[in-house]
Amino acid sequence: MKQFKKVGVVVLLFLAITSFVNAQSKVAHINVTELLGQMPEMIAAQAELKKLQETYRADIESSMTELKNKYTQYSNEAATKSEEENQKRAQELQGFEKNIGEAQQAAQQELAKKQAELFEPISVKAKAAIEKVAAAQGYDYVVDATQGGGLIVANGRDLLPEVKQELGF
Repeated sequence: MKQFKKVGVVVLLFLAITSFVNAQSKVAHINVTELLGQMPEMIAAQAELKKLQETYRADIESSMTELKNKYTQYSNEAATKSEEENQKRAQELQGFEKNIGEAQQAAQQELAKKQAELFEPISVKAKAAIEKVAAAQGYDYVVDATQGGGLIVANGRDLLPEVKQELGF
């Protein structure tokens, strides 16, 4: 009878431990920054942003060159012009400088807006793929393994290859 109790306790203990192990959450990790950087849509979006940035930069550089040329011209002609004319020209140059500064700020705002517009659907697509792969493989939690993301140890399963496969690249 005592052996039966011992076997019963061992069986109950084994079942309790098995239940505890099965009840623990499964955790995986993925470097989201790396995933996004490798997505074809992100590469295309970055190229589009770079092209737009170059366009703004060229426009602003053109305006700066024009400002420098006017400044040089006005400086060379200052001795032959009246004080009133020189003051008008100085004000004109200041207004031109102000317009260039405003154009730079507007360009930065437009770039930020365009970046948000382009990156949002890509992020949503990546998140959906991560969630689908995690659910298919039975993971309860997926931690972002991006450096600085607060992850100390990344010994768990990395979902990056499966998520890339889910996205088709």
